[in-house]
Amino acid sequence: MNYEAIIHALVDSIVEHPESLLIRVINEDERNIVVYVASETDDTARLIGRKGTIANALREVVSVAGKSENKRVHLKFESFDTEKEEE
Repeated sequence: MNYEAIIHALVDSIVEHPESLLIRVINEDERNIVVYVASETDDTARLIGRKGTIANALREVVSVAGKSENKRVHLKFESFDTEKEEE
């Protein structure tokens, strides 16, 4: 199953800069899949939402998709500007 396409279909309408959105499957084994979603800082805030409501809803949708393959899907959200803040 193409989890990157599923997530793109869900989040492209939420973010302001869909062209800068980076979605990659970074780890996949027999039972688990880790999907990395990176975007600009303001878009990351939109994807997480207040108290994580949007992030939890996205996780629920991809979790249902993963259950069809008997896999657990984990979403990780990151911002491109995180490196600048750490310096």
